Amino acid sequence: MTAPSAFASVSALVRRETSMVYDEGKEYLVEARLNPLAQAKGLDLEQYVARLAFDADERRKVIDALTINETSWFRDHSPYQAFTDSMLPPLLESRSMTRRLRIWSAACSSGQEAYSIAMLLDQHLPAGWEYEIVATDISTQMLDRVRAGRYSQVEVNRGLPATSLVRYFTRVGREWEIAERLRERITVRHMNLAAPYPALGAFDVIWLRNVLIYFDATTKADILRRMLPMLAGDGFLLLGSSETTLDMPPDLTASWRRDQIGRVPAYRRASAMTLSRTGA
Repeated sequence: MTAPSAFASVSALVRRETSMVYDEGKEYLVEARLNPLAQAKGLDLEQYVARLAFDADERRKVIDALTINETSWFRDHSPYQAFTDSMLPPLLESRSMTRRLRIWSAACSSGQEAYSIAMLLDQHLPAGWEYEIVATDISTQMLDRVRAGRYSQVEVNRGLPATSLVRYFTRVGREWEIAERLRERITVRHMNLAAPYPALGAFDVIWLRNVLIYFDATTKADILRRMLPMLAGDGFLLLGSSETTLDMPPDLTASWRRDQIGRVPAYRRASAMTLSRTGA
């Protein structure tokens, strides 16, 4: 950005509102995402940043712009394979009486992760089973997109198998709309992972992939600590490939058990005794 003070101001705003860290070296990213907002107001970037001090609507737009993360269908593939092959079978067995699964797609962005999971459940759940996917994000703009379930041709080209496009999508103008039977399984909630959590209930699987890398160590630990009681005793937590619970404070590290499922590390709640010692 042109002025270091402008970047520092934006960085402080994002950290204050979301706890996400934009350190020096990310000026190019901030500039790329805020320039369109500044141009829409007929301002240069420094003038636009100055406006944020008194314009709450523009501050919201900045938060939306800077919390949009990279996403695609079935991203990295391996976690989805591990989900269907190794996580679903024991969950189906242990929930044979209720015949219901609840899954949390945390920091869901524009919804590709949540809908990828929904496609797999549509294909792999036995008849008569129900499921709910709670999709949360801090960006209201992204949550609107999840609700709409509409994607451009460029977006559906990013990781979506052609068979899934045919099976689950309908062309609407220049966009592709996902099937209503999948949309109605998605519960959309606005949520800041670094703030107090609303009452969401317990989940059988929590997808928290490629999210923790944006927070400082203290915030990461706090997020993982507060997720402990939200995961079912036999449930699974999935993090990104570069994320782990092993670098957390010792008591928190002891509260999570890492299980290697093929190439995918999954995290499970430790014993009730360990959890009681940590106050989870």
